[in-house]
Amino acid sequence: MSRPNFDDIYMELALNIARRSHCIKKHVGAVLAKDTRIISIGYNGPPAGTHNCDEEFPGTGCSRDSKGSCSLAIHAEQNAILYAVKNKSDVEGSTLYVTLAPCLPCARIIYSAGIKKVIYYKSYAEYKGLPCDEGVDFLRKFGIDIHKYEGAPFLEKEKLDPLI
Repeated sequence: MSRPNFDDIYMELALNIARRSHCIKKHVGAVLAKDTRIISIGYNGPPAGTHNCDEEFPGTGCSRDSKGSCSLAIHAEQNAILYAVKNKSDVEGSTLYVTLAPCLPCARIIYSAGIKKVIYYKSYAEYKGLPCDEGVDFLRKFGIDIHKYEGAPFLEKEKLDPLI
């Protein structure tokens, strides 16, 4: 039996965590790891204690902001970073595994938090119909090691939720 590497393990975990999302548009999961240990996880959705979009607004989801994004959603990578900081975990020098490349606002947070590496599963630009992944470009410009995951997670062999 071959041993999976940590990139495969953490990306598979991020894909599984994405399945926890209540968003009706897109399920996104994130894992924050440091020194081969998980320090936090997150998935996209409204702040804890507010509502679940798929339950409260099953047909349309929550209202949209001026750019067409969910007005209440916190992105998966934001949730992972916020939870780590809330629990006094040191995120400096950590690696973020996320199922969708970071948007530009998330990229700014990632950079400011001192995360050194980001591995993403799918392109945010392709999902949103944008010409480029602005968040990826931003992180590269400022020296963050960021790249698309090139492995084949075990979960890919199963039928993944179409929203992931």
